[in-house]
Amino acid sequence: MTSVGIDAVEIRTGKLRLDLPETFAPAQGDDPGKYTKGLGLTASSFPDVYEDIVTMGANAAHALMERKGLEPEDIGRIDVATESAFDNSKPVSTYIAGCLEQVYDGDFHHANKGERKFACISGTQSLDDAYNWIRAGRNRGRAALVIATDTALYARDDPGEATQGAGAVALLVTEDPDVVELSTEQGYGSADETDFLKPQQQFPSVDGKRSVQVYLSRMREAIEDFESVTEPIHPDDFAFIPFHTPFPGMVRKAAALGYRHASRDTEIEERLADEIGRQPRYEAFDSEEAFREAAADYTDDLTDTDLYREWYAETVEPTLTISREVGNWYTGSVHVARISALKAAAEDGVDLAGEKLLVGSYGSGAQAEIHAETVQSGWEDEIAALDVDEQLDARYELTFDEYEDVHDVHNHDEDAGASDTDQFTAPEQEFVFDGWGRMGERKYIYVE
Repeated sequence: MTSVGIDAVEIRTGKLRLDLPETFAPAQGDDPGKYTKGLGLTASSFPDVYEDIVTMGANAAHALMERKGLEPEDIGRIDVATESAFDNSKPVSTYIAGCLEQVYDGDFHHANKGERKFACISGTQSLDDAYNWIRAGRNRGRAALVIATDTALYARDDPGEATQGAGAVALLVTEDPDVVELSTEQGYGSADETDFLKPQQQFPSVDGKRSVQVYLSRMREAIEDFESVTEPIHPDDFAFIPFHTPFPGMVRKAAALGYRHASRDTEIEERLADEIGRQPRYEAFDSEEAFREAAADYTDDLTDTDLYREWYAETVEPTLTISREVGNWYTGSVHVARISALKAAAEDGVDLAGEKLLVGSYGSGAQAEIHAETVQSGWEDEIAALDVDEQLDARYELTFDEYEDVHDVHNHDEDAGASDTDQFTAPEQEFVFDGWGRMGERKYIYVE
């Protein structure tokens, strides 16, 4: 069976930084702990006035292709996942291909291009599409370029405003990959939900409490579906578990429920029985409400145990390091979590080759997907090539007034536009937004 997976990764964060506890919280009259402890966030990334989902995606893709020594003829497919698209017909992938053709001699006229939409899970769905395309033998020896790019903005004073973020992740999908091999087996949890949506609008309408419930319910279904085609998972089976991370506080909830499920009827439950009792069983209760209350109490007790805390610190916490500094990237979020985990392992000198990851993706509306990945022998060299820390350190620190101006620049309903707000950083060797064309299309150039 052909091994297919992620051969290389690249990341591009927006060039501006908003400090949540020091800048955003005081302006909102909030306790900084609301963000750092509750949401688990320290900062948000934003695009400068000349950046958008096309420039961030194109710059990530360009860096990846340059590092791997690729030409357009090596790429047979470009899939872009985004929920920040600005056109209901022309896909972002064509804009990105057009950008890349400015710096390469060849073109991408031969490449299949598309745009995926299913909220945040579409990044993983695009990865699945590339995997299936290669496994089907339709790639003719070419690789697929998967790009997840978003500017995740909320309306001003919306409860979700502090979770904003902007950035792109580019993934090169090939046979015999260097980073991770994807499992054939997948599990899904999907239902018609209205937890988060954008009906012909830029900023989302969100039912926050319901969104958390739907996320957890779909993840549970996806785990159970995954186990139906593999075998029961165990908390110690995986080196890391990257989750979709709208904010780290959400992952804390998902990890706790996942651990409870995976430790049921195992030696872990037996070890903890004297400390917190055994897990509640549905058949022991007269009503579903009583069972749910007992299960919630058990989960709270479980997360206070040393055994759980050690597992969480080793398996989940390392996946959150980058997201704490950049906020939610929608379609790129779970892929940022994967990079964060592998980066932490490389920095700690951990040999991950042959180890497993369990990847939990989610998109509102709503669907979750679970699949496994096996880390490959070339993973460390690929992760070492990233300049994530340098990008994060180089971001311009926004004042609150500047944040308000930037928010207006990227608000499609505002008349301000990039021309009315000076750029905060100077572009160099990158694609930038360059105004509007005759049909209202966005134009881009490469700045040396």
